[in-house]
Amino acid sequence: MPTGLSLLIAISVALASANAQEIAGIKTPPTLKAQLTPKALENTISSKNLLAHAEQFLSFSKLSNGNRAFGSKGHEATIRYVKKLLDRTGYYDVEFQAFTYPYSESTSQLTVDGQAVFTQAFTYAPGGDAVAPVGLVSNDGCLASDYPVLSGKIALIKRGNCDFGLKVAFAGGAGATGAIIYNNVETRPSGGTLAQPSRPEGPYVPTAFITAADGAQLIARVNNGEEFEVSIHAEAINEDRTTSNVIATTKQGDRNNVIAAGAHSDSVPAGPGLNDDGSGSMGILEVALNLAKFRGLKKRAEEFGLVGSEYYVEHLPEEERQKVALYLNFDMIASPNSGYFVFDGDGNATDIPGPPGSEVIETLYRSYFDSYNIHTGSAVFGGSSDYQPFVDAGIPSGGLMTGAGGLKTVEGVQWWGGDAGVAYDVCYHQACDNIENLRVDVWERNTKAIAYSVASFAKSIEGIPRTPRAPVRTLRVSKLSYEERLHLTCDHEDDRA
Repeated sequence: MPTGLSLLIAISVALASANAQEIAGIKTPPTLKAQLTPKALENTISSKNLLAHAEQFLSFSKLSNGNRAFGSKGHEATIRYVKKLLDRTGYYDVEFQAFTYPYSESTSQLTVDGQAVFTQAFTYAPGGDAVAPVGLVSNDGCLASDYPVLSGKIALIKRGNCDFGLKVAFAGGAGATGAIIYNNVETRPSGGTLAQPSRPEGPYVPTAFITAADGAQLIARVNNGEEFEVSIHAEAINEDRTTSNVIATTKQGDRNNVIAAGAHSDSVPAGPGLNDDGSGSMGILEVALNLAKFRGLKKRAEEFGLVGSEYYVEHLPEEERQKVALYLNFDMIASPNSGYFVFDGDGNATDIPGPPGSEVIETLYRSYFDSYNIHTGSAVFGGSSDYQPFVDAGIPSGGLMTGAGGLKTVEGVQWWGGDAGVAYDVCYHQACDNIENLRVDVWERNTKAIAYSVASFAKSIEGIPRTPRAPVRTLRVSKLSYEERLHLTCDHEDDRA
């Protein structure tokens, strides 16, 4: 095979769109001429181009009531844009891989004594209304025995230790007309998912997700013997949606050694998702566009969204899986109260290592940030992002993130500045995840790190095991719903300082 690096981009949905580059103000890369080095590719990255992409992503969200959710017009436009830019380089062969997944979108409102209470919704929860007294659930509500008879009541359940969906199904099975889950940390909940359309433990009921403080007030009132009613009003869309992976492969490259890089291209229904995960998608896109300027490539690379990555890996013949040398994941790399987190490939910090070879990826990123005197924390392979299908298949994995709904620690402030006790991204899963929510300097630095890593592994994958991996018949995520694949059944909490 001729030497060269292929970039396979598998992000959901794609149709042709005219003049996307001109609209963004981004020039097509010139004819190949420069020799690829990590530093050379790093130096092509600028915040100006990243922000040009961000303006486009934001404009696409306006086609779908302010979001770019899976299967929406905003998401369709996002992928058309990505495909058009890559087509125009002349560097990639682009094809589509269509598939269908369940989609769910929910809203929820809660009132107590006629006063509105801050509430988030759960996808896959049903629409409907429930007006009833509150019934308390024991422990964390993870066992059927935690639920008394709740006929004519709305169950109040603590978050933690098991899936949201299991708690709501147990509540329905106990006769509850609705369910309220209160947070187990002192932050506002950012939404969640029941993970699947139904469960055998009981029927789903209208559901609300509230803060720990509001939950404590309701518990106190019940324990004091007060008589009061709460009201849940929920609306829901649950349907199958069809989308496509966009698979763009460089026209040169060693097809026996594939470098994959991924970020999901869609947003949650609540907002435009420019940090989650527009930042990762746009970062990888910008690296891909600039990669087309270079020659002297020796390996391949690929990019995915979590829905697309799972579908791609699951449907990839075992012989082709063996050709994927490593996977790089970038989910939320511009959080406003940022930390610099590197996935803990060796497991020394989190006790959850990636597959063998993941420590090589971790070492490269830590060395890169060390060279700029930037301290790095550790992100755990907790299963909540695009890397999971590759980890399931035993493929060495790594990547970067800047934090989601978790709170920045005092130690984190010492390392990176910002505010202690405040979420890394206060707009996580909200309408305010827009351009103003992006920490541009951190975004640019992380994108430069992506470029550096892609070029480094394009030149050499020394230390990455290339002996045949044991075949994997079933991926852990293969049975999960779209929303569960996107963020699993809890929040993005892969960040650990």
